[in-house]
Amino acid sequence: MTADPRGPAPPPPHAGKEPPDAANPARAQDAGSVASPQASSRTSPPPPFPERWTAMLRRHGTPLHPTKVAALGARTAAMICDGRPGQAATALVAAHFTDPDLLVEAVELLRGAPSQEGDPAGAFAAAWAIALRERTLRQQETIRTAADVARREAEQALHASEARFRALFEHAAVGIGVGSVDGEILAANRSLLEMFGARLEDLRGRAVTDLVHPEDTPEIWHAYEDLIGGRRESFQCDKPYYRKDGQVVWTHLTVSLIRDEDGTPRYQVAMLEDITDRYRLQERLHHQATHDPLTGLPNRAAFFERLEELFAKAPPGAHFGLCYIDLDRFKIVNDSLGHATGDQLLVEVAGRLATALGPLGHTVARLGGDEFVVLLEHCGGEHDAVAAARTVLGALREPILIDGHKLAVGASVGVLERPVGTITPGAAVRAADLTLYRAKEAGGARWTLYDARTNAEAVSRYTVSVRMPMALDRGEFFLEYQPLCSLADGSLTAVEALVRWRHPLLGTLGPDEFVPAAEETGLILPLGRWILSQACAQGADWQRRYGQRAPQVNVNITARQARSKGLIADIGRILADTGLEPGLLQLEITESTALGPRDESLRVLNALVDRGITLAVDDFGTGWSNLAYLRDLPLSGLKLSSSFIAEPSAEPVPDSDVAWRIIGGLADLSRSLGLTLTAEGVETRETAERLRALGCDWGQGWHFGRPVTPEQLEELFLANPQKGTNSIKPS
Repeated sequence: MTADPRGPAPPPPHAGKEPPDAANPARAQDAGSVASPQASSRTSPPPPFPERWTAMLRRHGTPLHPTKVAALGARTAAMICDGRPGQAATALVAAHFTDPDLLVEAVELLRGAPSQEGDPAGAFAAAWAIALRERTLRQQETIRTAADVARREAEQALHASEARFRALFEHAAVGIGVGSVDGEILAANRSLLEMFGARLEDLRGRAVTDLVHPEDTPEIWHAYEDLIGGRRESFQCDKPYYRKDGQVVWTHLTVSLIRDEDGTPRYQVAMLEDITDRYRLQERLHHQATHDPLTGLPNRAAFFERLEELFAKAPPGAHFGLCYIDLDRFKIVNDSLGHATGDQLLVEVAGRLATALGPLGHTVARLGGDEFVVLLEHCGGEHDAVAAARTVLGALREPILIDGHKLAVGASVGVLERPVGTITPGAAVRAADLTLYRAKEAGGARWTLYDARTNAEAVSRYTVSVRMPMALDRGEFFLEYQPLCSLADGSLTAVEALVRWRHPLLGTLGPDEFVPAAEETGLILPLGRWILSQACAQGADWQRRYGQRAPQVNVNITARQARSKGLIADIGRILADTGLEPGLLQLEITESTALGPRDESLRVLNALVDRGITLAVDDFGTGWSNLAYLRDLPLSGLKLSSSFIAEPSAEPVPDSDVAWRIIGGLADLSRSLGLTLTAEGVETRETAERLRALGCDWGQGWHFGRPVTPEQLEELFLANPQKGTNSIKPS
């Protein structure tokens, strides 16, 4: 509530002086005078000056506690009343009362202050201005001093940092080099110069790319290009460099990118650790681990490592060659002259082989004892492998002189040449080894070329005698299925179950590599039971899932199986266990299996046919059996040997027209006997069409499909609803 502007202000408590707020009713209200709207022209007297002064300080706010503000107000009001307004102004500025509005109000209030000499308002304002200016100057000086101290400390810290960096750079145990992002070498420390055997002038200004070494991998320089291009921050690698004296120093290199405050690449820093001694030690250890200590040639481990690397990296269609070498009569030297002489002989032989074959780019290794092997990584054919074998024999033709003894040493060599993708490394060495023993059996001092049939027989004898008894228990056998298709419309009619052996040492073996030996040893009986059981189970599964679309399953049986009295019981039990309809099982026998009306096998086969199982003769036309067994055996079909059909890419075969006429005659014979004639070895559409025109019923071969897993085969007969109409797309 404001004072009444119509009446004069009441007389002040101090005689002879006008109240400070007489001219300003609003100020009088702020100072604490209160008047009632109904009051008369008379008003109550204003509060004392110290109270109004303290109230003013409170209104202008301060971080001081209210009690401290009250004490400050009382103290400065007393100064003013004692005639010391300048000291009051200084005290307020010192207490951070620096608001200009406070100055304005204080001046107005001082004009009504208790009577004293001079102009208290002017003195207060002047002292206020001086105190405020001095305070500002002190603050500026404090800031300047702090900035100067900070600058000096920063300079000292920078100098100390530069000194530490220089000490670290110059005295670091690793080599350090600094370069621009353009690849120019700018600085190098002492360790780097000592490592390279160079002076700073030899390196400064050179391009980093000048330091390339022939053993650098492309990945190193790809990483470097990414780094200086700002696409990566660092990389590490082991890299060789040439010293100034031409020697090689091996380093562990770490290169880092340095960017400026904007993130722009500015420098590259390389740190190089000299690992030459460690690298050479590793090389020596690796050499000891991969080389024969007696002859210095690569050992068995190194040879197989190189062979496997060749198989992994060789381009499609590449060939390789092996010469497996065994010294003749070496045991006689050892037994008669002692092992020391035998060792010297091996060293001399190794030297001759390396001298003769090394310049040709072939790898010579010692496998152990007196066995050596030569690897031809770039073999142009059998002639290259045979030429290497002849070089081996030529190198050992002259006698070797050891301690006054002229030792005539010869060798037997097994030669293998194959496409890389057709055999495994282990199987290749084994095949060459078996070929070597054929050369030894022939009298030695000669080479013998790998022969697939002979090797298969040797592999069969070995695998059957050593591992086959336990292979069934270990699940090493598996079946694949090859389609038999109608030549009339290409539809799937049957599948032939073909056994494979996943041998842990020799790789995957086909039936020709182990079935003949199993037949000789009697192991074919348990193997045959397993094949029948697996094939019938698969056929029954197809029968349940696909009904009329399920194909007939053909299973081969050998002569020993056909003569086995237990075959009837075995097949009966298998059909009962699996649920396969007998009409979906056909047994295939070779010509040599059917021996005539008095043979025991005839009774067994007739009994099986009586149960609904069908019978076919496999490889018909390869033997010299009398045609009378076509009359005596309960046959449903004949499978014509693929030998009647020439390969499309082969040269014209003499009397090939005669072969085709024979096929036509056999087709007529089969038709007259009510037999299904299947042609094996159908590789092309043209061959299939010609066989169809001649009257053959079914075809089997790569034109219709290769042996595959059951899952892959199902794709051939899932597309059409009825068996006999599902046309197969030829492979």
